[in-house]
Amino acid sequence: MAVHSSILREVLQQADALKAGDLRKHRRLPLRLSGRFMRADRSEYTCQLRDISVGGAAIITPNAPEIGERVVVYLEHLGGLEGTVSRLTPDGFAFAFKVTEHKREKLAAQIMWLINRDDFPEETGRLHERVGTRGRRTTLRVEEGVIIDVELLDVSASGASIGTPARPPIGSLVIAGRTRAIVRRHHGHGIGLQFLSLLSPEALRERFP
Repeated sequence: MAVHSSILREVLQQADALKAGDLRKHRRLPLRLSGRFMRADRSEYTCQLRDISVGGAAIITPNAPEIGERVVVYLEHLGGLEGTVSRLTPDGFAFAFKVTEHKREKLAAQIMWLINRDDFPEETGRLHERVGTRGRRTTLRVEEGVIIDVELLDVSASGASIGTPARPPIGSLVIAGRTRAIVRRHHGHGIGLQFLSLLSPEALRERFP
């Protein structure tokens, strides 16, 4: 499995730096997604994402807004991103996001998931041996900081299966036990998670005691 660990580290470092108030420019990662954007006068146009970081993105469109204009860009899988146009490009424009710290962290996870999604089979994490843990309890922190008690059905170095009636959106960032993960699928008993990094047996015992 070709997990882009260097890209994951960079995306998470960007989120941590921005959370700490460091707004220096970050290298954007190439990612093509379809979407549309709304200008300040509420007119809407189709567009395509060219590249993105946790601080901003470059958009391809023949209908470029003005520098300094507020825009809202809606992209598949990422939803709405509000920001200010920072510069014009030959094929569109670039804009800087205006989002909360929570949204930046969620965005970092979504970017990583979208870049890596072709490297994972539908049955997430099956390339690593799963250890059955049915009956063991842990916690799941979902969006808005809500913490729920869940059952740890099984776990591996790359992910886990969680028993819960909750259905966080696929692609959303959660914290299982003490491990950050992305929701990769829903199943009959709960959800399948992909960890943001591979865990050693020692780390698994520490984070899922």
